[in-house]
Amino acid sequence: MSQRLDLLKNWLNTVLNNEAFKLDAITNDASFRRYFRVITSKATYIAMDAPPDKEKCEPFIDIAQRLQANSLNAPHIMAKDLEHGFLLLTDLGSQLYLPALNEQQVEFLYTAALDALLIMQTGTNTNNLPLYNEALLYREISLFTDWLVDKYLQLSLNMDEQMELQKCFQILINNAISQPQVFVHRDYHSRNLMVTAENNPGILDFQDAVKGAITYDLVSLLRDCYISWNHDLVKQWVINYLKKLQALGWLKEVEPEQFLRWFDLMGIQRHLKASGIFARLYHRDGKNGYLKDIPRTLNYIVEITAYYPELEMLHQLVKEQVLPKYLQIGY
Repeated sequence: MSQRLDLLKNWLNTVLNNEAFKLDAITNDASFRRYFRVITSKATYIAMDAPPDKEKCEPFIDIAQRLQANSLNAPHIMAKDLEHGFLLLTDLGSQLYLPALNEQQVEFLYTAALDALLIMQTGTNTNNLPLYNEALLYREISLFTDWLVDKYLQLSLNMDEQMELQKCFQILINNAISQPQVFVHRDYHSRNLMVTAENNPGILDFQDAVKGAITYDLVSLLRDCYISWNHDLVKQWVINYLKKLQALGWLKEVEPEQFLRWFDLMGIQRHLKASGIFARLYHRDGKNGYLKDIPRTLNYIVEITAYYPELEMLHQLVKEQVLPKYLQIGY
């Protein structure tokens, strides 16, 4: 790591024409990327360190430009060194949505985030984006069984349970691929949105964008793995969002009940994926900071599957086996 840091400093010296600067490390994300705030006497920037053998900068650059072309507040690329995996970005500040979200500010902040999402979904270029297809959706759901159920909890399911679980997974996958397919940020939540004075919110961590289900980013935001809100309030936000889409001529024939079903089942898929990723971050990458978020994520699954009889087996599995054992083991 120290060798890469030296390489980054040398590159910044060249890019900044030997202007004096200070580097402040920013909290690492769930990938192999690292970020630093670059402080000079004139301005601040963000330096991204993405080891080329583990992360690629090109998707980040591509999606940043697509968002900016749609008047969304993504960082601008000031300089790049793709060979070594370095980017110099404009600084969107240090105020994340997550700590700013409270009962006084939530409507203001979510209105801005939902308006930005509306623009993102209805106007952002999706040409040549990877497809959020059945294969990808299934790989994501399998993270739940592979890393949380098997690896972390060491729960064994019999053949009948496995078959019933696969039927539940297929229902969730079919729900996703049956929806209108749009630009999907894929991680649109309170830890990737910045509170900004202009063109709020600032949007980060978009490099894994795909073309997929219209409710995916909506559920990422409103059933956030890092903060939760009253069920009826979330339902009203979802219906209001549908009305905004319909005002723009989208989903005219879709009833609120249908949209809510899309949203609910999409959320279950995402939370299965997220709980598996959190367990994988611990076991594979040695990052235990996300373990505390697994109970909230599992509780979403328990809460929402209760409304859908066809997902009874998944409901019982998480409610009676996965969540109790996770809480028993501790984290």
